[in-house]
Amino acid sequence: MNIFRLIGDMSHLLAIIILLIKMWKTRSVAGISGKSQILFALVFTTRYLDLFTSFVSIYNTCMKVFFISASYFTLFLMYHKFKATYDSNHDTFRIEFLVVPVGGLAFLVNHEFAPLEILWTFSIYLESVAILPQLFMVSKTGEAETITSHYLFALGSYRGLYLLNWIYRYYFEGFFDLIAVVAGVVQTILYCDFFYLYITKGKGSLLFTNNEIVFKDSAPLLEV
Repeated sequence: MNIFRLIGDMSHLLAIIILLIKMWKTRSVAGISGKSQILFALVFTTRYLDLFTSFVSIYNTCMKVFFISASYFTLFLMYHKFKATYDSNHDTFRIEFLVVPVGGLAFLVNHEFAPLEILWTFSIYLESVAILPQLFMVSKTGEAETITSHYLFALGSYRGLYLLNWIYRYYFEGFFDLIAVVAGVVQTILYCDFFYLYITKGKGSLLFTNNEIVFKDSAPLLEV
C-alpha cells in the first residue's frame, strides 16, 4: 500500500467520523441528505460482498467491516433515532435517476460478466455520483453548516488522494483500472468548486447566495 492510498483511506474514515460525531453531539441530522447516505450504504454493500469469499489482509477486512457498519448505523440515526430532525422536505433528489442508469452501465461496461464483478462495478459507478443528493440538498436549503462542510471536504479529499494512488500504481506497479479511474475523476470533478472555495475562502459554514457559493466565518472542526 502506498502513502496516497493510506492517507486517502484515513480521510475517508475521518469524513465518516466527523458525520457521526456531528449527529451524536447535536442529536440532530439536520442538513444531512438521507438519500446520499442510502446510496453510500448501497455502495459499500455491493462492493464488499467479497468479504465472505476472499481475504486480503486484516487491514482490508477491518476497513470493509467499518464502512458497511458505519453506513447502516448512519441510516439508523437518520431514519430512526433522530428521525424528527431529518429534513425530508429538502432532501428530494430522485435517486432512482442515479441507481437505474448506473445499474445498466455496470451490466454493459465491466471487467468480467460475473455477479460479484458486476456488483463491484456498480458500486464504483454509484460512488462517483452518490454525493449529488447532498450537494443538491445544500443548494436547496442555501446553507451547509461548518461540520457538513468539513465532512464534504474530507470525503472529496479521499477521492482526490485515490487519484494520486492510481497514478502512483500506474508508474510504479504497472497497474491501471480504467473503470475506477474514470469514475474517480467524475467524482472529484463534482467536488472541484467546493474544494476551491473551502481552501481559499475559509472553512466555515457554506452559503449559497445568488447562485454563488460563499463561506461564513470559520469555526473549529467539532464545534457544534
